[in-house]
Amino acid sequence: MKLVMQLSDLFGRQIKEQEVPESLITNSACHSFSAFTRRGQNVICVRCGSQINKQETKLAIDHFYCANCLQMGRLTSSDNLITINEPNQFNYTGSCQWQGVLTNDQRNCAKQVIASIDKRIDRLLWAVTGAGKTEMLFPGLEHAFRQQLRVAVVSPRIDVILELAPRLRTAFPDVTSCLLYGKTTEKYSYTQLVIATVHQLLRFYHAFDVLIIDEVDVFPLAGNKQLHYAIQRAKKVTSSVIYLTATPDTTLKQQVKATKLAVSYLPRRFHGFPLATITNVKVGNWRARLTQRKLPPQLVTAIEQRIIKQQPFLLFVPHIADLKLVSEILKPRLNLPIITVHAKDPKRVDKVRQMRNKETLFLVTTTILERGVTFPLIDVLVLGADDDIFSAAALIQIAGRVGRNVKRPSGDVYFYLHKRTNAIKQAQREIKMMNKKAGFK
Repeated sequence: MKLVMQLSDLFGRQIKEQEVPESLITNSACHSFSAFTRRGQNVICVRCGSQINKQETKLAIDHFYCANCLQMGRLTSSDNLITINEPNQFNYTGSCQWQGVLTNDQRNCAKQVIASIDKRIDRLLWAVTGAGKTEMLFPGLEHAFRQQLRVAVVSPRIDVILELAPRLRTAFPDVTSCLLYGKTTEKYSYTQLVIATVHQLLRFYHAFDVLIIDEVDVFPLAGNKQLHYAIQRAKKVTSSVIYLTATPDTTLKQQVKATKLAVSYLPRRFHGFPLATITNVKVGNWRARLTQRKLPPQLVTAIEQRIIKQQPFLLFVPHIADLKLVSEILKPRLNLPIITVHAKDPKRVDKVRQMRNKETLFLVTTTILERGVTFPLIDVLVLGADDDIFSAAALIQIAGRVGRNVKRPSGDVYFYLHKRTNAIKQAQREIKMMNKKAGFK
């Protein structure tokens, strides 16, 4: 079915020919190319870069499809993709409306980002949780918009882009923008700023002069060849990619060490206070207790104390199955509705909004809220911090939810555990190291 489409909808995009009106296909600006190509003896999907197993995806004799990007619409061996070269047809004359003031360290990082945009080189912005990464981007974004460059700000996590979108749109009300993710209600249109999940980049082809990737080290982007292929296809040949994270993975660190990737490092939070430190609370075999439909009494006491004080908090648990158990144990004891959230929760966006709007005092969550969301003034409690699901990076990010507001620049981070794992030890070491680099004892 061919949708209502304008010529500009094809700028820097790769759209299946059957979805493009005939009147646009005949335009001289349109380029058509096969949806599949050969690399040696292998057949490769051009849209997502996946190698095709023709036997498993066979439709007819020598006719097959790509199973790896099926969620974007089925692409078969008889299909072509249509694109138009990105023309940078923008006329931005506005200015950044953010009224805040960057610290000296933030300004230095912002200048380095601008330099990378001008030189078309990639850069890692390695900044601790709560350092103000988004605000540090504002000067670089304004610089890019004024040069009529096209910009994408993307993340692997929906929660991250849903938090970024209103902040970016408030800071730059005069720049055209669209928000793209799996269940978005916005219709795609040609805009200077695209805010999206990384998966949405599969629809773009040499579209962006500046590509900013927030939380680059997190699932499902980390180690995902398909999504990294999408990033390379979506950016222009001459462009700048800015990677943002507080916990870069080994690959990024190696690129920095080999001087293949420029780096800006910021170890201090924007308000000048140190990162919240972790307090371990040994509670014995919490998993056996949970199986018996019981919680560690120390955890229950901590929850009750915060409810009495009306202190907002997040309670992290290792697995989705744990949410129901914890909820059923707490509900009769607290006589309160227990709101749980996880990655596949269809009401996830609404529940996060409730927490942000202070309509609920706390959420019980999996690692889905470990990063990319900011709830002012909260504490963090982690049941089973010694579970294998929690990497050191995840624990650092979880601890980083605390102390992100100047009105309460510190707070409590309690890990309830049976044993102190290497991941917990590493998380504590890195937080201590970051605070030391920032000048704190």
